[in-house]
Amino acid sequence: MRNVIRAVALSVTAGLVLASCGMGDSGTTDEPSTSPSPTSTVSVPPSVSMTEPGSDLSFGDSASVIFEPDQDRGTVLELTVEKVTKGSIEDFSGFILDDYTKAAMPYFVEVTVTNLGASDVGGVAVPVWGVDAADTLLPAASFTTSFGKCESAPLPKLFETDDTLETCLVFLAPDAGTLEAVSFRPVQEFDAITWTGEIATPAPKPEPTKKPGKKSGNKN
Repeated sequence: MRNVIRAVALSVTAGLVLASCGMGDSGTTDEPSTSPSPTSTVSVPPSVSMTEPGSDLSFGDSASVIFEPDQDRGTVLELTVEKVTKGSIEDFSGFILDDYTKAAMPYFVEVTVTNLGASDVGGVAVPVWGVDAADTLLPAASFTTSFGKCESAPLPKLFETDDTLETCLVFLAPDAGTLEAVSFRPVQEFDAITWTGEIATPAPKPEPTKKPGKKSGNKN
């Protein structure tokens, strides 16, 4: 079976599904649905201080947010964008790439998710987006097999109180673009919480050591 990488929409909801978030012909994503979401009834633990919508955070900071993957489930998540590393399309040499992916610039985003609330919200994608220089929301890429440089995983089937997931998400900035921020924005009306900071670059590969050549001598 061929290994394939593709960009897909995050299935994130706040009482409703984010509609029309698939990759279009241009490789960009549409905005989240404009339909109003119902008032949340999620219970916030007394010890948790919620992060204000519109907050600008730095890599390594944590945000406490209400997360409702469907109308029947909701909890409080702690999201921490730990680190962002700029990759190279050469990192995907073992994969079959479409034209959009070949032209994109990959970024690897390390995220930690902890369930601070009382409800199980397992089995769904981590609710984090990339944001490029055109202020376009970028969904995390999906893989048909393991990708060692950035192992991505959804929330486990059971993700209950105090459960924690450490994962890595791949975002593809179109046309060799830049990743400007990482965002939590469940619906369009929500003033996004964003993380920014210094993006790491991998150390250059050492040049192969040249073996000394044999000296040829002329015999008289």
